[in-house]
Amino acid sequence: MILSGKEIERRLGCDILIDPFRPQQLNPNSYNLCLHDELMTYSNPVLDMKQPPQTQSLMIPPEGLVLEAGRLYLGRTAEHTTTHNLVPMLEGRSSIGRLGLFVHVTAGFGDVGFSGYWTLEIFCIHPIRIYAGVEICQIFYHTIEGSHTVYNSGKYQNNTGIQPSLLHRDFS
Repeated sequence: MILSGKEIERRLGCDILIDPFRPQQLNPNSYNLCLHDELMTYSNPVLDMKQPPQTQSLMIPPEGLVLEAGRLYLGRTAEHTTTHNLVPMLEGRSSIGRLGLFVHVTAGFGDVGFSGYWTLEIFCIHPIRIYAGVEICQIFYHTIEGSHTVYNSGKYQNNTGIQPSLLHRDFS
């Protein structure tokens, strides 16, 4: 079952923490999250799953930043979220998708107990100018049935910014 917007608001401070929370970003069954002003790209010509990737940071200036089609950018939400006893999920907003901008390539599924900023896998099919602060995606919450373990990965939990792939740690 997906929580309604009113239920999301009711559970704020208990099962759901969103910082900062702005009531105008609450939807009927989700909450819009905003794009932070920093992006990250990979600088390796070929990415190797067994090796830590080389990255570089980009800042989105006030006049916006044009993204190249066919290139992966990592971004993050401006909001920090923590979720207890629910499964958080992330989806792009339809208005963003209709511009050919994808905000998560494969990783829109969160874990019970996740706490941190959401890293966005941003990809566009046409050059597009983006702006920091835009409501770029939405978080929604599923209930979970039965006993569960709380997410406590050393990879991404309690992050403080954009997280490049840490898959190389799985090969150690």
